[in-house]
Amino acid sequence: MFPFNIRVYGILINDRGEVLLSDEFRNGFSFTKFPGGGLEFGEGLREALKREFMEELNLEIEVGDVFYFNEFHQPSAFDPRHQVHSFYYLVRSENWQSIKAGEHVLPLKEEGEKHRWIQLDMLSDTLFTFPIDKLVAEKLRQKD
Repeated sequence: MFPFNIRVYGILINDRGEVLLSDEFRNGFSFTKFPGGGLEFGEGLREALKREFMEELNLEIEVGDVFYFNEFHQPSAFDPRHQVHSFYYLVRSENWQSIKAGEHVLPLKEEGEKHRWIQLDMLSDTLFTFPIDKLVAEKLRQKD
C-alpha cells in the first residue's frame, strides 16, 4: 500500500493586497510554496494549519473557508511513491505586520525558510515549485 501525504496551506492576504509566500530549503532542495505543511497524526486540517503558522511564523491565525483542494493524483516531489492531497484555506491575522518577511536571494541555499509578500496582481504560477501551488496561484490571480 502506498501512503497518502495530507498537506494544508494558508493563503494570507494583508491589508495592502499582498499574499504571503514561503521560500524554503529542505534536504538539499529549494522551493517556493504557500505557508503550511503536513498533518501530524491525530490532527484535523484547521488545527494543523494553525500549528504550522505558529511554528513557522509565530503567528495566530483565523482559518476561513477552503479555497482549493486537489481531487487528482499528485505524486510527492520528495517521494513519488507517496500521493499528495493538499488543502488551501483563506486565513486572516490581525498581527500580519509582525511577520519577518522581505527580500532575499533565491533560491535559498541554506536549510530553513524565509517569507516574502507579493502583490496579488504580480502572482504567477512561475513563482512556485509544486504543481498544486501553481494551480492555486492561477486561481487566486483570476479571483482578484
